[in-house]
Order: sequence, then structure tokens, then C-alpha cells
Amino acid sequence: MSAHDQAAIDTSPRLSRIEAAWVIARRDFVAVLFSRAFLFFLIGPLFPVLVGGLAGSIGGQVSRQAVVTEVGVAMAADHAAALMAARDRLAPQLGGAVPILREVSEAANDPAFDARSFMEERRGNYAAIITGTLEAPEVVGTEGQVRRWKGPVELLAAEAMAATPLSVPASQATTVTSSAASERTNRIRTAQAAQMVMFLLTMLLAGMVLSNLAEEKGNKVIEILAAAIPMDSVFMGKLFAMLGVSFVGIAVWGSVGWGFWAIAEDAIVTVTQTNFRELPGPAVGWTMFLVLGVLYFSMAYLLLGALFLTIGAMASTVREVQTMSMPVTMMQLMVFFLAAYTITQPGSMLEMVAIGFPLSSPFAMLARAALEETLWTHIGALAWQAVWVGLLVKGGSMLFRKKVMKSGNAGTKKRRWSFRRNSSEMEPAE
Repeated sequence: MSAHDQAAIDTSPRLSRIEAAWVIARRDFVAVLFSRAFLFFLIGPLFPVLVGGLAGSIGGQVSRQAVVTEVGVAMAADHAAALMAARDRLAPQLGGAVPILREVSEAANDPAFDARSFMEERRGNYAAIITGTLEAPEVVGTEGQVRRWKGPVELLAAEAMAATPLSVPASQATTVTSSAASERTNRIRTAQAAQMVMFLLTMLLAGMVLSNLAEEKGNKVIEILAAAIPMDSVFMGKLFAMLGVSFVGIAVWGSVGWGFWAIAEDAIVTVTQTNFRELPGPAVGWTMFLVLGVLYFSMAYLLLGALFLTIGAMASTVREVQTMSMPVTMMQLMVFFLAAYTITQPGSMLEMVAIGFPLSSPFAMLARAALEETLWTHIGALAWQAVWVGLLVKGGSMLFRKKVMKSGNAGTKKRRWSFRRNSSEMEPAE
């Protein structure tokens, strides 16, 4: 190298931290996006979703068929007939509040019929059995079924003994499109659904960050990067690269889901028993809610990704990465439960804790966007979360330099490398 070339290199300014982070982000984004493993990563979640949807629909159908609402009647013939007639008179007004009565055939020809033994032997398919007389009916069954049907049976017995049938006036029904109570209930459902979707996406996609630095530590690439640019720029670039890859994955999954919805909308509504076109709207409106959802997902991903990136930087093997990531995953699950629990406690001290704690703050604030119309609080929350992203990145990079780069062979003297503005490659600066 001539003296003129060396002088030109020495006078060439180094990349700023933002420019260095952009170089790392672009490099990692392209490398992951065009790898074969990324294709399998996109396909992978589709199978659990499909299996989960089928299992949920089958399980719902089985549970609905397994619900028993028939109550057996083991009384004298005239009492049983009067009780069933009373039930038929009251059923149009009370509907499911009164049980479906069925005469127990085994008790018809057995004067010594023991309803308790009959139930304990698990014979028949009755929720409970009514014995005794109309003046003193007895409900035999499990504690839950007795508590459920005791009152309705007493009402039917009273109606059966009445000298004249009970006259039930017909009420006038006036419906409204919504009320304060129903609107809040619907918005709570929206908040819960949004929190769950964001949590699942964060946990699914943040795992890509774990093995990122562990691989580059093995092939010594990280040593060249650390000698060329600040480590916090490396960390930040990798985080935003994985965030960009995550948005690509979400866009692909969203497109597939939208296409499937367009083809099989009626079937999805039938299976799920939910009309998604009538989902309750959030307090801030759907457009602003989606914008805030993207922002809060980004913050949740960056916060968790910064922790995962530090763990991956400290680990030397993939097995160590998996072992060290388990406590962080469990902690994130706990903070999600905290944020979910505070949905019904707006303004409480517990909600303030959930908003103030960085890892739970995105989930708690997304729920608040569904429940309250105020927007200025989200600006402060996003700024607070961004500060913690910077602190976690800075802390992780300092820990990596102190614990990893100064241990073993990483602490030996190496050639200095630097990024130059006018070069897309790293050049040695001797």
C-alpha cells in the first residue's frame, strides 16, 4: 500500500453509529430473507394454526354435545305428570332456566327405587333425579347440579300444586343497538384478543434473534465487526434487521389468512361461531388501533429481542442459548399475564405497574387503546419504551465487550478493521 493510499484511508471519516447500524441491519436482513431456512420458517406456523383450528372446532362440538340438561323424574305417576305439565307451561317464558324432564323408566316398576344408588352407579344419563312428592321434592345429584336445578324444581312444583295455573304476563321488548355496559364488554374482548395476538407473534418471531450472535461468534465474524464499529451499533442493526424480517413474515401470513378468509368466510364463521365482520371496535378507532398495534409490537419485539440478543451473545453454543433463554421466556409469560389481568382494572396501581415495567408496557398500553380514547398517553409510553430499548442495547453491548471480547482468544491483539464511507467492504487499517 502506497503512502498516498494510506493517507487517504486515514483521512476518510468512519461511519457514524446510525450508519453502522444501517449497514449491519441491511446485511442481516438480506442474509436471512434470502436463505432457505426462512422459507421453512414461513411455512412452519401454518400447520399448528390449521391443526389448532380443527382441534378447537372438534372440541367445541364434542363439548356442546356432552352438556347434559335432562333431569330424571322418579315420582308417583300423578305427581310426575303434574310436574311435567307445569314445565311445559313455563318453558316458553323461562327457556333454558327450566330443565328438560324425562321419566326414569327404572323407577316406574320399582317402589323401592333408590335414586342416590342409581346415580352413584353411573346409570342413565341424567344431570339429576327428582324424587319425593310435589309438597316435598328432593333433587339428587352432584353438588353443582343440585345447586343449579334446586330452584327451578321448586318453582315447577309450586306451579304444579297451584289451584289455578300461573298467569305469566307477556312483556314488551325494546332493543337498543348498544349500551355502555355492552360496549365496554365488547372492547375488553377486543383488548384481550389484541394482547394475545401480539404476545404470540412476539414470542414466535423474537426467537430468531437468539442464535444470531452465537453463530457469528463461532466463525469469528463478530470479532471483525467489534473491531470495526461500536458494539451497540451491531446490536441495534441486528435487532432492526430481525424486526424487518418479522414484518415480512407477518405480511406473508396476513396475506395467506386474508386469501383464506375471502375463499371460506362462511365456513370460518360457522366453525368458529363468530362473525368477524361484527367485532367490537376499539375506543380509538380501528385505523389508529392498528397503527398503535404496529408500534407496540415493534417495541415489544425490540425489548424482548434486546434481551435475547444479549443472551445469544453470552452463549457459546446453541444449547446454552436455549438453556439461558428459558428464564426470559417465563418472565415474558408472567408479564403478559400481568398486563392481561389489568384489563379490567383501569387506573389501578397494578395497571400503572404494568405500564411502567418495560416488558409489559406495550401489552398494557395496547389494551388501553382499546378501552380509552385518550391518545397523548401513548406518545409518552412509546417514548418510555424506546428509552428502555436503548438502555438494554447499550447494556447488552457493554456486557458483551466486557465478558466475551476480553476473554480467551478474543482478548489477543488483532488487526484493526474499519468501515469506510465509500466502500461496501471492510478494509484493514494497519
